Amino acid sequence: MRGMIGKIASKSLSVAGKWQQQQLRRLNIHEYQGAELMGKYGINVPKGVVVTSAEQVQKAIQDVFPNQNEIVVKSQILAGGRGLGTFKSGLKGGVHIVKSNEVEDIAGKMLGQILVTKQTGPQGKVVSKVYLCEKMSLVNEMYFAITLDRTTCGPLIIACKKGGTSIEDLAEKFPDMIIKVPIDVFKGITDEDAAKVVDGLAPKVADRKDSMEQVKKLYKLFCACDCTMLEINPIAETSDNKLVAADAKLNFDDNAAFRQKEIFALRDSSQEDPREVAAAKADLNYIGLDGEIGCMVNGAGLAMATMDIIKLHGGTPANFLDVGGNASENQVVEAFKILTSDDKVKAILVNIFGGIMKCDVIASGIVNAAKQVALKVPVVVRLEGTNVDQGKRILKESGMALITAEDLDDAAEKAVKAAAS
Repeated sequence: MRGMIGKIASKSLSVAGKWQQQQLRRLNIHEYQGAELMGKYGINVPKGVVVTSAEQVQKAIQDVFPNQNEIVVKSQILAGGRGLGTFKSGLKGGVHIVKSNEVEDIAGKMLGQILVTKQTGPQGKVVSKVYLCEKMSLVNEMYFAITLDRTTCGPLIIACKKGGTSIEDLAEKFPDMIIKVPIDVFKGITDEDAAKVVDGLAPKVADRKDSMEQVKKLYKLFCACDCTMLEINPIAETSDNKLVAADAKLNFDDNAAFRQKEIFALRDSSQEDPREVAAAKADLNYIGLDGEIGCMVNGAGLAMATMDIIKLHGGTPANFLDVGGNASENQVVEAFKILTSDDKVKAILVNIFGGIMKCDVIASGIVNAAKQVALKVPVVVRLEGTNVDQGKRILKESGMALITAEDLDDAAEKAVKAAAS
């Protein structure tokens, strides 16, 4: 995610339809989708159109920009830092301002290519859509965001009179420039709140009253659409004295999917970690990481403790995977498929404490997974709790070459050793 709010440090866990499981608390959509949504709420946005192939460019220009000499070409990926990013093909920058007759060429060089930014990691993300926008005459660029604040227990509007660049650097060097206006969720945004935000933006030419109305409309969108974050960098003033959202970054609360069906239909799973997409389909709590030890655990607390103790013994977890308290045998099989699909995984650690979750179910799932998936890496298993004896017997009678462990410390130590061998 781009901007000051940045990426949520510890991703919450995602799975649909299970009361005892936590949601991922955010849906991320593309900039062009966010701009379209803002437009529906009366927020000023640049005119634009999205294309998925170079062949669509000329028709799009004729239909939307018939008399425009220059057009902004923006690669669409679910990550920030596009402007300063680099394509693996060598093309510099994911955002270009070009002459109308050059749009097809530059769009063709973006589409289907992998863009690497400071937020994608070295693997980058593939650009399957390009957003063509009108080039506006901007006289001032600022920063605007709304997020949820734990301290004030409600929405918090963040404004800065400088924008269009790294807000993190500005916040560090000039913290006084950052204005924070908490909103009483019961009262909603008042004229006084909107005025404070506009004062923080310090527009030079835009009408003050109109700017306050734009701020109110942004807040209305935030609440009505169940946003967890709304970020515009830059929110800008144009030469005709308007305040315009020249960028659009929105996240939405997954718990509200049942009442935001149109918005959640915009989800682009091709931009997400395929392991997490597969896990969500299987109703598994999964978060992909970059380590070498795949983890399958029941219970979020035990999963976190397992990850910590792996780290303590010198290893690194490849994922967070909580199979939950009532996982089926089929879900265990799917979990193993996801773990073994990760080329980085050198060993798998199964750590189950059977309370509601039964050890024999886990054991049967492991055996069936081994029949369906070629287990090419060592598997360390620690079982304890409900039906533990049945579970151990199932594993023993399977003839599988498993590494058993008596406790969590022993399991982590053996997993790290197995991954290194």
